[in-house]
Amino acid sequence: MSAVDEPGDKRGLLPRFTLKDGNSFLLADALGDIHSSDDGFFTNDTRLLSRFELAIARRRPSLLGAAIAQDNTIFTTHLTNRPLTAPGELSLAQAVIHVERSRFIWEERVHERIRVTNFSDRHADVPLTLLFAADFADIFEVQGQVRKQRGVCLSPQVHASSVCLSYRGLDHIERSTCLAFSVTPHMLSSKEAEFRLPVASGASRELYLEVGADHMPMPSAERFAEASEKLRGSMHVRLRQGASITSSGRLFNQWLDQSRSDLALLTTALPTGLYPYAGIPWFATQFGRDAIITALQTLWISPQLAAGVLNFLASKQATEASSFRDSQPGKIMHETRRGEMAALGEVPFGLYYGGVDTTPLFIMLAGEYERRTGDRTVVDGIWQSLLAAIRWIEDRMASSPTGFLDYARGESSGLVNQSWKDSHDSMFHADGSFPVGPVAVAEVQGYAYAALQAMSELARHRNLMDAHEGWAQSAQRLRAAIEARFWIPDMGFYAIALDGRGEPCRIFASDAGHLLYCGVANEERAAIVSAKLLSERFCSGWGIRTLAEQQVRYNPMSYHNGSIWPHDTSLCAAGIARYGARASVVQLLSQIFETAIHFNMRLPELYCGFTRAAGQSPVPYPVACLPQAWAAGSAFLLLQSSLGISIDGRSKSIHVTRPMLPQGIESVVVTDLGIADATIDLEFRKIANEVVVLPSRHFQAGVRVLAHL
Repeated sequence: MSAVDEPGDKRGLLPRFTLKDGNSFLLADALGDIHSSDDGFFTNDTRLLSRFELAIARRRPSLLGAAIAQDNTIFTTHLTNRPLTAPGELSLAQAVIHVERSRFIWEERVHERIRVTNFSDRHADVPLTLLFAADFADIFEVQGQVRKQRGVCLSPQVHASSVCLSYRGLDHIERSTCLAFSVTPHMLSSKEAEFRLPVASGASRELYLEVGADHMPMPSAERFAEASEKLRGSMHVRLRQGASITSSGRLFNQWLDQSRSDLALLTTALPTGLYPYAGIPWFATQFGRDAIITALQTLWISPQLAAGVLNFLASKQATEASSFRDSQPGKIMHETRRGEMAALGEVPFGLYYGGVDTTPLFIMLAGEYERRTGDRTVVDGIWQSLLAAIRWIEDRMASSPTGFLDYARGESSGLVNQSWKDSHDSMFHADGSFPVGPVAVAEVQGYAYAALQAMSELARHRNLMDAHEGWAQSAQRLRAAIEARFWIPDMGFYAIALDGRGEPCRIFASDAGHLLYCGVANEERAAIVSAKLLSERFCSGWGIRTLAEQQVRYNPMSYHNGSIWPHDTSLCAAGIARYGARASVVQLLSQIFETAIHFNMRLPELYCGFTRAAGQSPVPYPVACLPQAWAAGSAFLLLQSSLGISIDGRSKSIHVTRPMLPQGIESVVVTDLGIADATIDLEFRKIANEVVVLPSRHFQAGVRVLAHL
């Protein structure tokens, strides 16, 4: 039994709390402890703390309560002692010592304050113990990958008030974890620090500590306050990016605020601009697909994010072919990693291109960004990257046996499936068999169609009329081919994919909703698809399932075969809204909002697809990332789809088409909505049975608000 174990230890049932800054994140339980196999303090995909536990008199304290500040900056937990009966010491009753742990991350360093308050009627020398360890595990090891060989742990350096643990990896890089304390420990080793804090009755004492990858000055109250102020200032700037949204609903506002805070937490300032990391813990890095979709979801209120995403992805565009990295010239990055295994090539994800949809999505975002802002600067700066990207799409389709944009991994180390449903079993035929590659997935063709349209429009605004016409014609040919090959008349639905022989995978899957989002379907087919997506087979009452009930391989507890992903539902809703079914969008918005309430206003990456029943909550998916960028972004795309708002920065016009408010909401106010060089406010208000839009400041700004009620 370790120093802090208790009989019937239930720490595994405690909720987890996440902090992040830059390339570092920390996952710990409500006590503030790092103790499970998935917890830790990670920097650059390496776990620098694999254990970090606090004990009072060698016993785990009792939890009173824990929370993270609304702006996601500071974690605070309140603890109290169990009975203190250490031999030779004056005994203290239970719950007379209060311990408050406050913690944050700033510039890849953990800052923590432990405040001990003595509520007993006598002086106490409070015995605190901190147990710590650093396994320097790569993020992929933490996820379960077993390495044949690891580097070596170096001799720890123990000083009076600090200790440094080190590891030399097989990549010959030395990684370190250094802990420093503001109070000299009674005893300090490479595994634990013991303190005896003298605290008078009614008084408090504070212990400050810092954890980082290198040596540091001694922690202090001043350093803690200074770093905290800088972190809060940085977060304040991120939270103020773009327009603000408030509604008449208190809980609805909490959801929007939490979603914005989660996006701010995950957004990292890179030299190329702001970039939303995908999610914590497993995807706390730059992903292409996730970032682009997050930028699309929030483009109407915060186009700055899209600019940063476009610039970064253009800087990482592939210039050479590699079967190991699934790269070809012009392809846009899927994922990048910074850990030891990526550096050694044990995994291909150091800079990996195994996402077939990221390249057309990149072009889609460029087109939508320029239309939204009217700013040509960003697209002009990445124009050569856009040309290389569209060439890759055209070349891939030309070489495909089906003529569509397909994928097949280059080596066994890469991803089997390379669309957004990238689990190994997400693509299959109606009999459950896996398709022979290369595989052309339905929504990817929609993205390719939208990318060709975007390039055509961008070319037209640059007076490249031959290119404009060529891409426009290619887009229409692709649209006709999608309609001819993917639409299955006896299903009344689009196949999820075509295999390498051109045989359709006759599966009812949510991918069809993305075709609506891209505007592929005609009005009749869009109505049919929308009705099916809203049927009980798809719509659980908590959102749209990735796979319809009664399909082979359907499993509501799976990753992609019947679970619900908020971002997927938001794209389907936007597709449904594109064809005018606004009331159905409000229905989906309400379902996702009510789901968020059950998850304390923070939508997870995904959750189980069980049918909603009276008195029951949505069922969590056990290892879902939380927070996740495109889950947080879903709130804003769903609201945009409900309000029927679109923005054209070129003409400085805002179009509002048949707006509807969320259920139970009487008004929504959008403040400081930027368009071209102007900023305006919009109020959507329910009057009688209609929703009207009431703009202000638009006359002075020269912005037209065109309402189509």
